This record gives sequence, structure tokens and C-alpha cells, in this order.
Amino acid sequence: MPLDQFLVPQFIDVETKIIGPVTTRQFLIMMVDGLLCFIFYKIFYFNTFIVVALICTGIFGVVAFFKVNGVPFHYFFLNLMQTLRRARLRVWRKDVLTSLPPKEKVKEVKKELMSKPQLSGSRLSSLALTVNTGGAFYEENNNNNK
Repeated sequence: MPLDQFLVPQFIDVETKIIGPVTTRQFLIMMVDGLLCFIFYKIFYFNTFIVVALICTGIFGVVAFFKVNGVPFHYFFLNLMQTLRRARLRVWRKDVLTSLPPKEKVKEVKKELMSKPQLSGSRLSSLALTVNTGGAFYEENNNNNK
């Protein structure tokens, strides 16, 4: 293989599978669910345990296996919470901030940063001639022929 070719990894966003189609993340989520169900079994009466365990397993199952637009559910849920916390109405206020320098100082700084040497008319015409002829004719050649 030539030296200038590189192997680029493909499918880097695919999670590794440990047991059949179950990924490590899904396995850990279901292990936490199993641990919680065991704790609920020891704490609650059997009828209450069944109801709580079904609700808990349903929630953990959705978080582990459900995807929204190809994105795991917990990412979708976090993005939803961030969106709901933001303000729905954004208002632009044209207030002058006290931390900004006065406009005169800003203009002076801009002039200092933007100052470029001015081109003379003859230099500008020679550059235009060079560009128009595609670099085949230079002003120096023209001066030598005169």
C-alpha cells in the first residue's frame, strides 16, 4: 500500500455488542433495573411489587432500547429538557453596555488595524495590466520597450 494512503475507521458510532444484539449500555441499564426490582421485591408486598416492577421495567426498557430518529432515548430526553428550560420568547434590547469602550476609541482601533498602504495610480495600472493579460505582460517589460 502506498505511503500516502491511510485507513479511515468506519462506523465509529456503532456500540459494541456483548450478548447478541444487546450493547454494553443496554446491558448495564437492565442490570440496574434488575437490582431495583430485587430491592422492590424485598421492600413491598407482592401485589405492590408487581405494579412497581412493571412500571420500573417499562421505563428502563424505554431508556435502554428505544431510539428517536436514530438517537438513544436518554439523549433525546436530555435535549428535550434543555429545550423546555430555555425561554420561548427572545427579545433584543438595544441597550448600551457600560463595559464597552466609547465609540471614538473603537473607531481609532479599527483605523489602526485596517490601515493599509495606498497604491499609487501607476502601480495600480501595472497590476491591472498584469491581471488582465494573465501574467504574460509586466509593466517592467513595457518600460524596457519604451
